[in-house]
Amino acid sequence: MLSAMRTYVRWIDAFNYRAGRIAMYLLFAMMGILLWSSVSKTFFLPSLWTLEMAQFTLVAYYMLGGAYSMQMGSHVRMDLVYGSRTDRTKAWLDAFTVFFLIFYLCVLLYGAIDSTEYSLRYGGERSPTAWRPYMFPIKMIMCVGIFMMLLQAISAFFQDVLKLRGADV
Repeated sequence: MLSAMRTYVRWIDAFNYRAGRIAMYLLFAMMGILLWSSVSKTFFLPSLWTLEMAQFTLVAYYMLGGAYSMQMGSHVRMDLVYGSRTDRTKAWLDAFTVFFLIFYLCVLLYGAIDSTEYSLRYGGERSPTAWRPYMFPIKMIMCVGIFMMLLQAISAFFQDVLKLRGADV
C-alpha cells in the first residue's frame, strides 16, 4: 500500500510540476495581449477581443497553476496555529484538513462539469460581450485545473500519511 502511495505521489507531482511550469508562461501571453490592447487603443482601432482574452488567459494561468502552487507550498496558510508545531503535528493537521479541501474541490468540479456540459449542450454558450467568444474552452480548462488540484490534494494526503508512518516520501 505504501509503495502504491509513493508511486501515485511521484507521478502526480511530476505531472503537476511540469504543467505548472508550462502554465507560468501564460503570464507572458497575457502581458502580450494587454500590451497589444494598449497599442491598438493608442495607434489603431481598439480591439474587441483583447481584454476578454486577457481574462481567459489569467483564468487558465491560475487554474492550471493551482496544483503546482499547492505542491510548492505557495498557498496561504495560518501560521497562528500551524507555524509553531512539530513536523509530525503538521502532518496530522494537514491529513485532517485536506479532507475539507477535497470535499470543496469535488463540489467545485461537479459544478464546473455541469456548467461545461450546459455550455456544450445548448448550441455553444457565448459571452454576452461584443466579441462573443464561446465559453466552453475556458470552462474545460477550469475543469482540468480543478481536477489537477484534486489529484494534488490526494497526493498531499498520501504524503502526510507516509510521513506519519515514517516512510520515505
